[in-house]
Amino acid sequence: MKRFSQRNPLVTLNEINITPLLDLAFVLLVIFIITTIPPVKDMDLKLPTAAKHEKDPPRKAFYISLQADGKLFLNQETLQVEDLLGRLISLRTDDPDLNVIVRGDAKTRYKQIRTVLDICQQANLAKVDLATEIAK
Repeated sequence: MKRFSQRNPLVTLNEINITPLLDLAFVLLVIFIITTIPPVKDMDLKLPTAAKHEKDPPRKAFYISLQADGKLFLNQETLQVEDLLGRLISLRTDDPDLNVIVRGDAKTRYKQIRTVLDICQQANLAKVDLATEIAK
């Protein structure tokens, strides 16, 4: 009588080795994480945090940055508050779907940010967003 513990050498392997598949999945995960980091790190601003972070901004957006000391920048160009409306109107005539993202330092007074938002409204911009950092 044959014992059950003895195995036939011709039995096929019933298990699949998934280690190479997991290695590939982790490599792809790392590649996706590295490629989705936002490319905007041009100024040293401490952005306020938000509980929920929405999708990344569109690539052709213009950035209005407010520093804590009151300096105003359009992308990396220094501007006065009085000149911002004319500059935004000229940009909007070139691109009717102009997207603007307002980035204010966490220590910037709200009155300054509100002034910039009012100017964006007067310029009749298509889309204005506020930049925040992801809460940790």
